[in-house]
Amino acid sequence: MTTPTDAMNPEETLARWRAEEAAVRARLQTAPGVASPAQVAGRSGLQIFQALLAGEIPPPPMAVTLDFTLVRIELGFAVFQGQPGFSHYNPMGTVHGGWFATMLDSAMGCAVHSTLPAGKAYTTLELKLNLVRALTDAVPLVRAEGRLVHSGRQVATAEGRLVGPDGKLYAHASTTCLVFDQTS
Repeated sequence: MTTPTDAMNPEETLARWRAEEAAVRARLQTAPGVASPAQVAGRSGLQIFQALLAGEIPPPPMAVTLDFTLVRIELGFAVFQGQPGFSHYNPMGTVHGGWFATMLDSAMGCAVHSTLPAGKAYTTLELKLNLVRALTDAVPLVRAEGRLVHSGRQVATAEGRLVGPDGKLYAHASTTCLVFDQTS
């Protein structure tokens, strides 16, 4: 999570973020894919993400396409890190809002998923996004931090922030997720 100290030392924060991402990527399976039912059977949401970070199940293809990855998962908290690039630009010369939304939806959804027991799944019902600052490839990395707000039997909510290594806020969001029994 970004702290006031991070905002005062952006170069150190950037170096730490890059080192954390390199350590995660070194453990990931090289080929993206979709986890098989056998790979996730009997695992809680948190255990599924721990297995992904340990390289036991493949990272999702979308993360490769959009150049971001899960770097940290805890119960009710998820951090994704991404590198905004020219390939993410809109016609106005800044990163498309869909990239912001995908990063934040991933972080908030995984924060929710990390709290679910084995056999439960979720889907996003609503996503509210506030873009507060333009983003370009001049910003080397950003982090989407998702935090659980409420988890009920059928509905869960979370909030998220997209921040740079200097502590600047680029977007914030909230989500409502539907929780349901997973089927094969």
